[in-house]
Amino acid sequence: MAVRAVRGAVQLERDEAGHMDDQVRQLLTAILERNALTADDLISVWFTATPDLHSDFPAAAARGLGIVDVPLICAQELDIEGALPRVVRILAHIESDLPKSEIAHVYLGAAATLRKDIAQ
Repeated sequence: MAVRAVRGAVQLERDEAGHMDDQVRQLLTAILERNALTADDLISVWFTATPDLHSDFPAAAARGLGIVDVPLICAQELDIEGALPRVVRILAHIESDLPKSEIAHVYLGAAATLRKDIAQ
């Protein structure tokens, strides 16, 4: 079994804790499903949020999904002029037999514009 990394992002419509929780849960669930993963396959997960998001920690959504024994951390994205606002990004380290070329990175909604080359 190899260690791999999978990326994902979602743009929120508004900075509201319930909305963030819903959107991050959808993103994390899509990452798991599209890569045939379970919580046991997760090694660690980094969450980042753009500086305009203040309502909650994105990692709280993972805990709400029952991912309780995986190290999670949140950080703030760089404040770059012209960057897409209200974006939560995920970088998950996983154990998987999938080759790198078959890892499904997930960019939901408007966040698909961030990585048109790999968005599913």
